[in-house]
Amino acid sequence: MPHRPVVWIPAGAPDVITKRLARSADVHEMPRAGVAPAGRSRADFVVVGGTPPDPAAFFSGIGGLQVIQALSAGVDRLEGHVPPGAILCDAAGAYDDAVAEWALMAILASQRDLPKYVAAQRSRIWRPDEWVMASDELSRRTALIVGYGSIGRALGRRLAACGMTVRGVARRARPGVAVPDDLPALLPQADIVILLVPLTAETRGMVDRRFLAAMPAGSLLVNAARGAIVDPRALLGELQAGRLRAALDVTDPEPLPKDDPLWSAPGVVLTPHVAGSTRQAAQRAWAIATAQVNRYRRGLPLRNVVVDGY
Repeated sequence: MPHRPVVWIPAGAPDVITKRLARSADVHEMPRAGVAPAGRSRADFVVVGGTPPDPAAFFSGIGGLQVIQALSAGVDRLEGHVPPGAILCDAAGAYDDAVAEWALMAILASQRDLPKYVAAQRSRIWRPDEWVMASDELSRRTALIVGYGSIGRALGRRLAACGMTVRGVARRARPGVAVPDDLPALLPQADIVILLVPLTAETRGMVDRRFLAAMPAGSLLVNAARGAIVDPRALLGELQAGRLRAALDVTDPEPLPKDDPLWSAPGVVLTPHVAGSTRQAAQRAWAIATAQVNRYRRGLPLRNVVVDGY
């Protein structure tokens, strides 16, 4: 274990973070995402703020690499490129409040038809009589959270406060939490289905035609996870038929092409992968990374080690 580990961090890291790390580590900024500091080819610990253009080549070119610490909660774009001998850690816990608040915002916007009123505002239209009794409350509705981890629990508390019945699905059963095999029985009972699972071999494409067909007519699908979890053609068919609605922070592909029909599909609220983008979440992610460097330097077990996508 080096006394002062060599740590690479993304360019533009907050000065306070750089100074804090420099107390116990030899810190170097990468000029751009995925580019090593000039004249250097060794690092014990790399903090990754995004996905390098060629992650396999980038990581394999770093001598002595022991730890890759992501500033994101999702690491599906990094996991398959970790070189032998190195471990990958995520920033789980940093984005719980941010993503939960985005999901609550998107759900309320969908239930109360906010996009219609935003469009009316832009056109300076005031027609309350035409829209009276045209939206739905959350109270006495059922939410099914698929991926009931820390973000799911944070969202569940918020939805329960709105009077909703909250049901969770996770990889492993525990009191009050079902497993994926229970989805066929749970989906027909859900008014709102929220996706919060990581993208893995098991979850890729899990929201297919059968999954969507099991959701009740008029129900809402919320995706704050990864776009590839959902079959885009199957979802588009349900939206264009007017049978389902959707609130999406992620798509497949990203960015969504300008001519993609999802942009104008009925019943869609769409944001550009910003559910976790708050100042507070970024601060928490950096706090996790800083703590990890200190744990590594002291020889303590690292936290948030990724195993099979989780």
